Amino acid sequence: HSVSSQRWASSLPMNTVVLFVPQQEAWVVERMGRFHRILEPGLNFLIPILDRVKYVQSLKEIVIDVPEQSAVSLDNVTLQIDGVLYLRILDPFKASYGVEDPEYAVTQLAQTTMRSELGKLTLDKVFRERESLNANMVHSINQASDDWGIRCLRYEIKDIHVPPRVKESMQMQVEAERKKRATVLESEGTREAAINVAEGRKQAQILASEGQKAEQINKAAGEANAVLAKAEAKAKAIRLLSEALTQQNGNAAASLTVAEQYVSAFSNLAKESNTILLPSNTGDISSMVTQAMAIYGSLSKTKSTAESVTAETTEPILEGSTVSETETGHK
Repeated sequence: HSVSSQRWASSLPMNTVVLFVPQQEAWVVERMGRFHRILEPGLNFLIPILDRVKYVQSLKEIVIDVPEQSAVSLDNVTLQIDGVLYLRILDPFKASYGVEDPEYAVTQLAQTTMRSELGKLTLDKVFRERESLNANMVHSINQASDDWGIRCLRYEIKDIHVPPRVKESMQMQVEAERKKRATVLESEGTREAAINVAEGRKQAQILASEGQKAEQINKAAGEANAVLAKAEAKAKAIRLLSEALTQQNGNAAASLTVAEQYVSAFSNLAKESNTILLPSNTGDISSMVTQAMAIYGSLSKTKSTAESVTAETTEPILEGSTVSETETGHK
């Protein structure tokens, strides 16, 4: 405080009648010990002996280091905290006559206000809410320094020191939080991986079942087409055979075919089984062919008889329906 007063006293200019006031400074003049006026920047004239420059106030923004101080938080933790205060003199008259030493007064006010604000917050909130703490400091200082003609522009906290044991516990808490987050992230990753694997297996099973389904459908369609093709081929062969039998020398061609199949069947008997059943006249091929042709002839006669009976049955029915229609017309 004494150093600040000496600095202010040593910087006072002497009355040389003609004075040049620098820019961004305000010189407070007293006449016969009473406030007279404030000199503006530029050329000014004073009366010797009667006028005296009592105060010189700087209108620039002033930076003040707030010394380190101890404060107790809401959860009873002792902190060592310091900061930087930025202020400006708005009214040189109030700054000169409202307080003895503006810098010292604002510094003490900042320290007491900081202790008061820290007592409202817990240790965790002090670190998380530094911006709001600085804003509250500025608001509180401006309320008290308004009568001094000083305006606090901003306050910044430089360092916050905590006791070693509290610092160790905070580090342990941070490590625990990090381990917790790592464990949570690892478990979430494991869960996502398991979900992805399950989804992949599900999609693989669905695709495999769809592939089997398509394969079975294609196989069934192929078998159906094969059966249909065989049936059409067989029907075509029977149709051609029936047409061939109705032509001239059809019976001779049928006899030749039967004889060829007879010989081929006897040639394959020994290849397919050890047990062979043979007719008594295996060497008489002509009798076998004659017997086969007799069976074919009897089947042909049976078919012709059935067709003639069907035709005879249909004619009386047609005649009866014609007679009934005629009688109905006469009526």
